[in-house]
Amino acid sequence: MSLDGTNSYVLRAPEHQGAVVVDPGPLDEAHLHALAAAGPVELILVTHRHADHTAGSIRLRELTRAPVRAADPDHCHGGGAPLQGGESIKAAGLEIRVVATPGHTSDSVCFHLPDDGPHGSVLTGDTILGRGTTMLDYPDGTLGDYLASLDRLEALGEAAVLPAHGPVLSSLEGIVGSYRSHRLDRLGQIRAALDRLGRAAAVRDVTDAVYSDVDPSVRRAAETSVAAQLHYLRGRAARQ
Repeated sequence: MSLDGTNSYVLRAPEHQGAVVVDPGPLDEAHLHALAAAGPVELILVTHRHADHTAGSIRLRELTRAPVRAADPDHCHGGGAPLQGGESIKAAGLEIRVVATPGHTSDSVCFHLPDDGPHGSVLTGDTILGRGTTMLDYPDGTLGDYLASLDRLEALGEAAVLPAHGPVLSSLEGIVGSYRSHRLDRLGQIRAALDRLGRAAAVRDVTDAVYSDVDPSVRRAAETSVAAQLHYLRGRAARQ
């Protein structure tokens, strides 16, 4: 589910001594000490609440005394205030813009670095992955929110993509288009399955029809994705 593991990022402007750490990752002592040694760490940011991003944040706070900030107040520590979409953070000589991107989870955010390279870069957490597609953690994450978040990210243009899992990608605009097409294709497949099975078909039956070749290890993720898409389609039907 986490591909090669969780990517932690150490950010600083050229010649600046301080650093910002994004997504400390799991409670891995050696990894956290390596992050602390990259400091002095001024600030710790997390993209969303899942443990593979947040479990090490309290320990990294102990090692560095830096505040931890997240959109979810439960994951803010050491006096760190909850993150707000549209906020601009100044730390480690950088401008870091907070982009609210709910969908994977309700508290997901991305971090836009407008001055990083010719087109800037965006730390996308689990909203955009380095390969594969993102699971929607329904009911906390919803497809309607996710599609709106893709629109918000697409507006940032050709920024480099720095995901929390998988390799760096060259163009946010390009990958957002691919993600949107994938979601719309899946919605089409689910509509076709509902035509065959009936509008009240259960999640497991729709998953069998649409994800017939899915590996058992990711069956739960497939069912969660189907549930999110059924919620989206049924909500749209109810409004018509």
